[in-house]
Amino acid sequence: MGIPLGQSLGDLLADSGLLTADQLQQALRECERSGDRLPVVVVRLGFAGEEQVLRYLGERLGLQYVHDVERLLNPEVLLKVPSEFALRHQVLPLQQDDGTLVVATADPLNVSALDDLRLLVSCDIRPVLAPAAEISEAIEQFYMERMFRDMAELQVEEPAIDDLEVSDLEKMASEALVIKLVNLVLHQGIQDRASDIHIEPYETYTRIRYRVDGVLREASSPPRRLHAAIVSRVKILADLNIAERRLPQDGRIRLRFSGRQIDMRVSTVDKSAGLRELEDLGMPADVLAQYAAIIRRPHGIILVTGPTGSGKTTTLYAALSRIISPERKVITIEDPVEYQLPGANQINVRPAIGLTFAAGLRHIVRQDPDVIMVGEIRDRETADIAIHAALTGHVVFSTLHTNDSAGALTRLLDMGIEPYLAASSVIAVLAQRLVRLVCPHCKQAVELDAEALAELGVEPELRGGFSACRGTGCDRCRGAGYLGRTGVFELLAINDEARSLVLGKASASQIKQRAVAAGMRTLLADAREKVRQGRATVEEVLRVCQRDEI
Repeated sequence: MGIPLGQSLGDLLADSGLLTADQLQQALRECERSGDRLPVVVVRLGFAGEEQVLRYLGERLGLQYVHDVERLLNPEVLLKVPSEFALRHQVLPLQQDDGTLVVATADPLNVSALDDLRLLVSCDIRPVLAPAAEISEAIEQFYMERMFRDMAELQVEEPAIDDLEVSDLEKMASEALVIKLVNLVLHQGIQDRASDIHIEPYETYTRIRYRVDGVLREASSPPRRLHAAIVSRVKILADLNIAERRLPQDGRIRLRFSGRQIDMRVSTVDKSAGLRELEDLGMPADVLAQYAAIIRRPHGIILVTGPTGSGKTTTLYAALSRIISPERKVITIEDPVEYQLPGANQINVRPAIGLTFAAGLRHIVRQDPDVIMVGEIRDRETADIAIHAALTGHVVFSTLHTNDSAGALTRLLDMGIEPYLAASSVIAVLAQRLVRLVCPHCKQAVELDAEALAELGVEPELRGGFSACRGTGCDRCRGAGYLGRTGVFELLAINDEARSLVLGKASASQIKQRAVAAGMRTLLADAREKVRQGRATVEEVLRVCQRDEI
């Protein structure tokens, strides 16, 4: 049974009671605007359920309605239809029955696609109707997994990305399987109405995630060794420089999908130059262990302090990366958003329209987050909101411009925060600086005079065994004697004694003195150890760290 001659599909849906006359007119206008067919639009607008529409069309067209297509699917039959065709037209080959290919579709009126498929496979086609989401999910899962298995059979070793020449990257990106995979990833994102597609490298695999309706959903993951090829293919499509691996890049991809033109914005960032792991920052092992435990606390304020350019934001991102998970809602407000943090909702402050740190933070706490990051606490209003968020069960990360860790506590009091609020909300303060590392290619041992050792704060009885190094300058460091940077840290964990001092409005030097007596390592002490290890020079340490006055 088909659609009666002279009667439109819209008339049939209206006569069936699935649509009112007004809904039909609205749906027809949307069809004209979007180019989508009427059954798809009716479901998208919420005028009727998908199963209702498909069952009705099945009755009118004499087609079977099925569900749970994964249960009916024969993986070997997938090979009869190319992944690009299945994805573009959303048709899923299920079984072969006496020479007839059974395919699932949610759009039986796409007659041209079914005709093209009949020519492609050179056999009869029997369409059945199934929910669009089931078809899309099965195409993604089975075609991607099949492609990953084929790729796994290729004997490809993962070279160090920095060792690859442009010609190597271009060759990898032009492999047929890589092209198919990237096309599949992009088309699946379009099909699923994803607002973002994240392609992220991890130790053993590359994670692909789609953000649909504001929620990240993970797709099948290709092997890690294919990451360079995938990223290079995306860069080529976006007309980006595939040889640039350090600086962020932005570009656009324009493609056609089901008759529609799609524009995609592409943004790349080198994880090694952007997001860092806590282990890569240069924290001493005991400080790293203590800080890693603190950031997993269920509530409280964790501050990072230091001057502009001391790496505070990098440390905050590393901490968030350590604790972020699908079960935790993380929201940041920054000025500006420096790195894309997968799994977090990130907001740029815009003072011109009234979106300040305080205004944004006030809005964020209404969104029921578990973890909040505020780029900087600049005023009392922001500090007040952050403190009350911490006291009501949130973890709040932020920064302050102070010289050391103890100074952050007195800075809050100077802003007008009541001592009992500061004492009960702040759980840790991490002060930090960045020092240049001695170039390992031209490093030489040097003797330090008594004045330099005294400036470093080395006790007289320990000066005899204290060693140091300096870079003489080479091609690798361009004659500077330094290559790379690392952090020096001072972690003040707020205990009962520190809280008592804050309640008593003690000075920063008093708080610091008691903390050092209890075992806290100062910035200068951490830097001094890096000099002793031959990693930093005396001059560099004294440039960024002031002499401890305790």
